[in-house]
Amino acid sequence: MGEAISRVAVCGAGAMGSGIAQVAAQSGASVLVFDVSTDALGVSRQRTFDDIARLVAKGRLTEEQGELIKGRMEWVSDLDRLGGCELVIEAIVENADIKAQLFERLEAVLRPEAIIASNTSSLPISRLARSLKHPERFVGMHFFNPATVMRLVEVISGAATDPEVALRVQTTAQAWGKIAIPVADVPGFIVNRVARPFYAEAFAALNEGAAQPEAIDALFRAAGFRMGPLELTDLIGQDVNFAVARSVFDSYFGRTRFVPQLRQAALVDAGWLGRKSGRGIYDYRNGNVQSDAVVGTAPDVRPEHRQAANALKDATPGTFVRCGTLFVGVTQGLTARQESRVLRAPVALLDWSPSEGIGPVGFAVSVADARDAALGTLAAMGKTGIQLTDRPGLIVARTLAQLANAAGDAVLERVADEAGIDAALKNGANYPFGPFAWADRLGRKVLVDLLKAVADGTGEALYSPSQYLRNAA
Repeated sequence: MGEAISRVAVCGAGAMGSGIAQVAAQSGASVLVFDVSTDALGVSRQRTFDDIARLVAKGRLTEEQGELIKGRMEWVSDLDRLGGCELVIEAIVENADIKAQLFERLEAVLRPEAIIASNTSSLPISRLARSLKHPERFVGMHFFNPATVMRLVEVISGAATDPEVALRVQTTAQAWGKIAIPVADVPGFIVNRVARPFYAEAFAALNEGAAQPEAIDALFRAAGFRMGPLELTDLIGQDVNFAVARSVFDSYFGRTRFVPQLRQAALVDAGWLGRKSGRGIYDYRNGNVQSDAVVGTAPDVRPEHRQAANALKDATPGTFVRCGTLFVGVTQGLTARQESRVLRAPVALLDWSPSEGIGPVGFAVSVADARDAALGTLAAMGKTGIQLTDRPGLIVARTLAQLANAAGDAVLERVADEAGIDAALKNGANYPFGPFAWADRLGRKVLVDLLKAVADGTGEALYSPSQYLRNAA
């Protein structure tokens, strides 16, 4: 695969560019950080030195190593200084015209064999390369923020990219300690394409009044996610997240799987952009953040609750067990009322949750009297419960199923393979498991049946199972 590149430049001294430069320098490369703003260069230099000092204080680097890393870095405002670099990574504003101007200037400075890479998160590599004299040396190298922490790098080949160029960039990223995944040049690449349902489903649940925002986020944290989808959009910025949703939707000519959410558009229109504006889904003014989700008070745990809990541990969706005069089970895409008609008894319907999770778990009931059965069963599992509106697939199962659906489409369209997609979502989006690993945990036929039930129950074509999942099932 060749040797890693050792002479590197990063264009753009913002947080992302600074992080990429630090990663390269920590791995032994000589790095130039270029920006037209001397103020930005000063901030970048101080940010990098402060981060290195923290690593030394934590014992992750020795003082000598820290000084060597700083000695390999230089901050410059003269583009001509980049002439001897083997790889230049662009990390400037996400605007195709501005990037094109930079690439034109770089081609006049760099040697013919030097590689130009873009850290774009959504712009097509082929489109960015079309104005270049040597598009074969242009490639996408998409890092995730913060670049010093997140392990994923998507390596995107445009139509004209030389395969040897992409391979050398992949080798270099791996030498820098990253998981480098080759990706087809499609809108959103892997992560920003496959992850759309994580956000969209949360807004859909919120719009339907299925649960309060605090509850939705708590359910996903209990399922192993570091942050819930709504609080994550506040952190990313509602405007940024919505712009990506619009970009992917438009680039796929309005494909229903990628329909943007009006509830999020309303936040952007109101200027409620999340943490950076002081208000988004949650109110951050005066230091306020979301409150704890309200969980149900469990009744005394009775023997039938314990029996149901034991039978439902690691249960496949669609498994129902008797609990006194009613049934408790795990959603298979139908509502609690639908399951009650099938079983001819009241039903307490649980959302999917990992057996190792500690709660809370969402649930819905066909009749009010079934609430105690749900809470008692969950208490016997060592978990708490949050009552949800009775809806097809509830919240967590429906979201994870739709993530797997989007992942299936991506494999079918040769964006990446299953292993690459799972690695991308785990290392680029911090998911506790990849969508295919989750699909295998359920069983792919179970997943397909769940999606069919949600599609029928909602009347929405976007839940129709991917042909790839149908074939795999």
